[in-house]
Amino acid sequence: MQHTWIQDLPRHIGAEVTVAGWIHHRRAKGKLQFLVVRDGSGFLQAVLFAPDIAPAVFEAAEKLAQETSVLVHGTVRADERAPGGVELAVSDLNVISPSENFPISPKEHGDAFLLDHRHLWLRSRRQHAIQRVRNEFLKGCRDFFYDRDFVCVDAPIFTPAACEGTTTLFETDYFDQKAYLSQSGQLYMEAAALALGRVYCLGPTFRAEKSKTRRHLMEFWMLEPEIAFAGIDEVMHLAEEMIANLVARCLDRCAEELKVLERDTKPLQSVTAPFPRVSYEDAIGMINAAKAPGEPHFEWGSDFGAPDESAISARFDRPVFVHRFPAVFKAFYMKRDPDDDRLTLSADLIAPEGYGEIIGGGQREDDYDALLHRLHEHKLPQEAYEWYLDLRRYGSVPHAGYGMGIERTVSWICGIDHLREAIAFPRMLYRLAP
Repeated sequence: MQHTWIQDLPRHIGAEVTVAGWIHHRRAKGKLQFLVVRDGSGFLQAVLFAPDIAPAVFEAAEKLAQETSVLVHGTVRADERAPGGVELAVSDLNVISPSENFPISPKEHGDAFLLDHRHLWLRSRRQHAIQRVRNEFLKGCRDFFYDRDFVCVDAPIFTPAACEGTTTLFETDYFDQKAYLSQSGQLYMEAAALALGRVYCLGPTFRAEKSKTRRHLMEFWMLEPEIAFAGIDEVMHLAEEMIANLVARCLDRCAEELKVLERDTKPLQSVTAPFPRVSYEDAIGMINAAKAPGEPHFEWGSDFGAPDESAISARFDRPVFVHRFPAVFKAFYMKRDPDDDRLTLSADLIAPEGYGEIIGGGQREDDYDALLHRLHEHKLPQEAYEWYLDLRRYGSVPHAGYGMGIERTVSWICGIDHLREAIAFPRMLYRLAP
């Protein structure tokens, strides 16, 4: 079907084109009809002036309902007031397929209704903008690592053992064996890094956490780089360089989408490297200083909750690293701090504006005996991790990496309240459809 994409129309001013799309909105004023047409690449105002077109075409346009698919033919003309700076003077129009009683009308709808109709909610201007930002963000991730000679290695989704804890595993049958949906590609990236030096994976991960907070999904996407011959300082430097690069890219290339989302971009403009770095010990002081009189103090050895992360990030105008967390709540593979065995060489990156942790990582335990001890300490079955122990048996080296939650980071950049909107089809507690 020959047609011109809406995003390309500014290059065709004065030309006759055909646009294929869907009716987003229609309004009339006397002999004028204004159709807002979307095609996935953008939104276009198409203008019908009764004296300039056949009466049958004008009458047909009056009956167009929301989400009717159409072919619109006309002349492109510049108009600074119109979306994209152009509009279409319509000379002809053909209906491809009608749409009757589209369930999502311009009126307000509740969250449950919209999620039940997520397959149709994606057609809205807001959701269109979010998915465009996500698309640019993901392309930016791949470009960032490709330009730095990282190799993309795809991690498996079916795994024989846990990575982040046995209580949040989705179990499934794998012929005559038990298997689990991957919580992270990290362990496999460690193997890949010891083969290829600098690697990353980007794909879906799964956590069976019975949580309903705005920061949790059962299925989400993770970006996980891993570097051989590296430590905690190298990965913090890589992470801040990456985040600064991605935010700048989205500000530059998604200006219209961020405008649709009514995102205040001033906070994002402050996201430049280097980022502040504070120890877990110092972060506790910040949390307790923010507490109201009479509130219980944050105790050493506890993990951060959302209010704690907000108290830390409120002191800074850009993301902040918190490093060297206690081993008591970190994963078995985290390397201990040689200066204090209670701590790990770990780091979380907390986004500003109350969006919480977006990156978690650090240095991995590279010593065979120490890792074997941690497996037993965490009561994990050694036989399931023999391949992982092999990485320490045969030419082990210091190595480090991190994981970045795509939905959490996109939510922050877009300035949206709940990360369920940052993925096309969210999987949440008690929600498996559409």
